[in-house]
Amino acid sequence: MMDWTDRHCRLFHRQFTRRALLYTEMLTADAVIHGDRTRLLGFDPSEHPVALQLGGSDPIKLAEAAGIGAEFGYAEINLNVGCPSDRVQEGRFGACLMAEPDLVARCVASMREAVDVPVTVKCRIGIDDQDSEADFQRFIDRVAGAGCTSFAVHARKAWLKGLSPKANREVPPLDYARVYRLKAARPDLVIVINGGIATLAEAELHLAHVDGVMLGRAAYQTPYLLAEVDRRFFGSTQATPTRASALRGLLAHCERHLASGGRLNNITRHTLGLMHGMKGARLFRRHFSENAVGFEAGIDVLLAAIDMAERAETWQREAVAQEA
Repeated sequence: MMDWTDRHCRLFHRQFTRRALLYTEMLTADAVIHGDRTRLLGFDPSEHPVALQLGGSDPIKLAEAAGIGAEFGYAEINLNVGCPSDRVQEGRFGACLMAEPDLVARCVASMREAVDVPVTVKCRIGIDDQDSEADFQRFIDRVAGAGCTSFAVHARKAWLKGLSPKANREVPPLDYARVYRLKAARPDLVIVINGGIATLAEAELHLAHVDGVMLGRAAYQTPYLLAEVDRRFFGSTQATPTRASALRGLLAHCERHLASGGRLNNITRHTLGLMHGMKGARLFRRHFSENAVGFEAGIDVLLAAIDMAERAETWQREAVAQEA
């Protein structure tokens, strides 16, 4: 989710669910150590619970970056061993590290020594020709032996050569059963399943076999599906947020961002899928695409979008009432 789940996106998603764990985009250990930490790591307290996702292969640097993340207040530090992009491979991190379980174990052990918050791992079920169930089990066992008790598993292998990151999210076949078998074999571990899960109904089916479900593209492209998460999975009795209320919850954040010299589009680009399946969805997307881009775009653009969402939701309620 690089360039997707930034602080603006997470604040938007938090308007729908108070309980789901949110993740940062992947940040390299070097960026965290040497970069603008406030820009890279800063987040609003309302985003909690939120996990910092790191990329790297140097145990010492990862430990330092994890410590910095913990000081910023992140609830979890996650080591990404699942990203298959060429850029990531050139830096010797991401999915290519599944070929080096001993190194990943050393990284995890070093990170755990540096922080008191949980250190978790996100991985694939295999890479290239190293994709047998035995290979996968060996990787998990070795990393778990270093103290990692929670794994988020994308239920596809990754082809490190010949497939783009986009193709690696779609071409290798999903094998949910392998992740289920991992949980059955290692009931002591927290296993979270990821990959191709598009609806909460699908998520509920997976939860019969594993401990958690990670949503990526579905949450980003159709964010309103998150509105039912707290009620459906955490027993919340709070009213389900509306699309308009989610946008209204961004007003203060947008005002602060604009006042600091930011662009409205830095925030609103994450909301384009909000009206998916609703009357007026195309007009909503066009409104932001045409009006929220320049430095001159102000809060009035967001207010107009809130009005559009309110009218669409009113129309939908009336249509449902007429059908009933």
